[in-house]
Amino acid sequence: MTTDTIRLRSEFINTKVITNNSARQLGVVKEVLVDIDRREVVAFGLRDNLISVAGMPKYMYLSSVEKTGDVILVPDEDVIEDVEVEAYSKLIGCEVITETGELLGKVRDFQFNLEDGHVSSLIIASLGLPQIPDQAISTYELRVEEIVSSGPNRIIVFEGCEERITQITVGILERLGIGRPLWEREEDELYGYPSAAPPENQLPTGIPVNPPPRQAESRPPVWDEDEWEEAEPVPLPRREAERVRYREYEPEEYEEDNWSEPEPPRYEQSAYVEPEPPGYRDRYEDPQPDVWDDDVKPEPYNPPRVNFPEKTKAPEYEDGY
Repeated sequence: MTTDTIRLRSEFINTKVITNNSARQLGVVKEVLVDIDRREVVAFGLRDNLISVAGMPKYMYLSSVEKTGDVILVPDEDVIEDVEVEAYSKLIGCEVITETGELLGKVRDFQFNLEDGHVSSLIIASLGLPQIPDQAISTYELRVEEIVSSGPNRIIVFEGCEERITQITVGILERLGIGRPLWEREEDELYGYPSAAPPENQLPTGIPVNPPPRQAESRPPVWDEDEWEEAEPVPLPRREAERVRYREYEPEEYEEDNWSEPEPPRYEQSAYVEPEPPGYRDRYEDPQPDVWDDDVKPEPYNPPRVNFPEKTKAPEYEDGY
């Protein structure tokens, strides 16, 4: 519940900052910085206008604020100072979990005292996005007294504090009866699994009502203190040997023995006769006469007759020309 001094962070976002002496606009609030250890608001982060995205960020401390309303009034332009941003946290989007690790939600807003900056409570939901309207999502208020320790991205609270959480708004899913807080959901629902259907809408199992009898199987040996039971072997069906008819060979068709040493071939011995060279008798019995012997008279040579054709004189001119 907000008052003149207890305000929500969302009430200052996009609020103009105006100087009191010159009525000059220094910028609009874009973020609220919180000292997570001291649990109090320290400074505001400014940008030039509502539509500006780029540019150098500017910061001012909460103590510089004089009045708040539709705008934030500050004394002069000297309120813009250098702030150590790394030492502070925006607190938006931090997870809130119990000491046992149960997730309660994420911070989407918080309340603080405008005079001293002390944070009084956290506004948590299943999604830590301030852009989502409160009417569309269920939100809950958690007192800062329940915080055990805090870090840059996580806040740990006492176990059982979910029973002391106050619900602020009811979301659309909870109105339809299908939404519940995170700490009341089952483990499957937290990881995105659909919830089980009611028993009357569930389909029966695929197991038949009268399953067929199972065949006897061999059991493994069972160790017992008193005795040792061995598994009974299951006899296999006996197959009859197939009869194969082979061809009957005759004694002459049997294959010869290939393993015994072969007998050497037998040769008939006969007297060797040296062959006589061809033409030996004709060459030595009737030798030709020596042509160089003077006593031997050669036969006269009778050359063969040569037939020469006779020449006839042809007339130079023929009659009739």
